Amino acid sequence: MLSGNDVLLPKKRYYIIETNYSHYIHAHNAEPLKVLEEVIKDTYPKYYDSFIRVMKKRSAHMFNMFIMKKAVFNQYSSWLFSVLFEVESKIDISEYSVQEKRVFGYLSELLMDVWIETNNIKYDTVRWKQLGRKHLIKKIVYLVYRKFKPGGTETHF
Repeated sequence: MLSGNDVLLPKKRYYIIETNYSHYIHAHNAEPLKVLEEVIKDTYPKYYDSFIRVMKKRSAHMFNMFIMKKAVFNQYSSWLFSVLFEVESKIDISEYSVQEKRVFGYLSELLMDVWIETNNIKYDTVRWKQLGRKHLIKKIVYLVYRKFKPGGTETHF
């Protein structure tokens, strides 16, 4: 499958009632995503238009799962970690919950499509399957709660 592509990605995850941006800020602390936008705009402007487009979409290649050719992986990793280290230098996660301290993994999920789009990377997608229980009802209830909770976060995408 890699013979005609640089990357293999999981099929996209679709959000019916939210954009990638609104899904993120309803599920996580909003500050890191806002800082990420500033970092992309100021330090990596070549990626900014793609960042805005990805944030407005209702789908993304999530889960930080991929298979890449080595040279492509090295390019992606170099860019990704330089962006994430810059964000890390601008936020304080010491008061974040254990779950939210995984912030850099959450941000990197969104950055994959930004990098793919900006660099015109050839990719294909493959099906994936979750092992274990999905807790679908609990996820739906939590999604609705996050979306409509009092004092919810404004979105600008």
